Amino acid sequence: DLQICQHRAPTCCTKKMEESYQAAVRRERAQSIQALNFELKYMIVGHITAFQEAFEALLRFAENRTSSLFETAYRPMAKEAAEPVKELFTDLSLYILGAETTVESAVLRFFDSLFPLVYSRLINPGITDLSEDYTECLRLTRQDINPFGRYSKNMVTELSKSLWASRMLSQALSMGIEVINTTEHAALTKECSKALVKMQYCPHCQGLTLIRPCAGYCLNVMRGCLASVSELDAQWREYISTLEYLANEMAASHDLEIALTGIRNSVNEAILHAQLNGPQLSATVDKVCGQPKQQEGNLLSDNIAPVKEATETQTLVMAHASLNNKRRDFINYMKRSRTFYASIAERLCDGDLVMRDSSTCWNGEDVV
Repeated sequence: DLQICQHRAPTCCTKKMEESYQAAVRRERAQSIQALNFELKYMIVGHITAFQEAFEALLRFAENRTSSLFETAYRPMAKEAAEPVKELFTDLSLYILGAETTVESAVLRFFDSLFPLVYSRLINPGITDLSEDYTECLRLTRQDINPFGRYSKNMVTELSKSLWASRMLSQALSMGIEVINTTEHAALTKECSKALVKMQYCPHCQGLTLIRPCAGYCLNVMRGCLASVSELDAQWREYISTLEYLANEMAASHDLEIALTGIRNSVNEAILHAQLNGPQLSATVDKVCGQPKQQEGNLLSDNIAPVKEATETQTLVMAHASLNNKRRDFINYMKRSRTFYASIAERLCDGDLVMRDSSTCWNGEDVV
């Protein structure tokens, strides 16, 4: 009653043993594919972590630089500006990690929050009435009167260029993990399970427990079993090329580090522009939002601990070098894995599975 290991000679197998063998080959094949995938997956996961750590270091540096601008040049509004600055960098971080947001919405939201502070602390420092309604009116007015000139739009353009490649690379790395996980759990067909049993365990039914499959026979069986996985070859090669392109984009003109550290200067230029046009802005705001209450003299800000900018420069240099080195090492490794899916059958037949240095091997029917 054997279905797979039928043979002319007497056999020591039963139908139940054949079923056990089928379960065994499915388990073994999953384990061997996992072992092949492990190194590749380890490299991608490691790079995702390294990329995020280096990126977070750059973000923290750029955020501290931007905060220090308010603490040194615009102290009257420094305490209240801390939250909008923090929100801006949180939004940019989420954008790179693939959140459903845009650089434009993050930057414009920041300038919406900044305008009420610039208006009430720098342009008209005597204002005391900053009710929710008045603040909201100032926020909405910002979109119409454009107090920060071209600087807000320029900041969107610069950041969008450099952060796009980072976002795409981050998403591409996550996609790579998904592809590998999917191939790991690809189910074997019944025909494949039977072919693997015939190749690996049918010799046992003849008492030939030490004989192993012929190399060519193993390759034929494995290629048949893994035809759907090896079809990924063309897309995998294209995927590696895309990773290379994105890494080059990040390292090229749209440099992530330059764009992030340039936020401070963009914000400074934007505030200076608003101050220079203070009288015209006040006239327009008075028409739209009404005249707020005034108080004699400037408002004093709370004491603020200044950011130590000098020590942060070293952090930037280290993060920059770290990101570039890791990016380069990773791409070189991934280029070597171009043929990963094309050669998966060969790699599974390598090692202990087949007979290498012997004149006899199993061909699926007999010892040859």
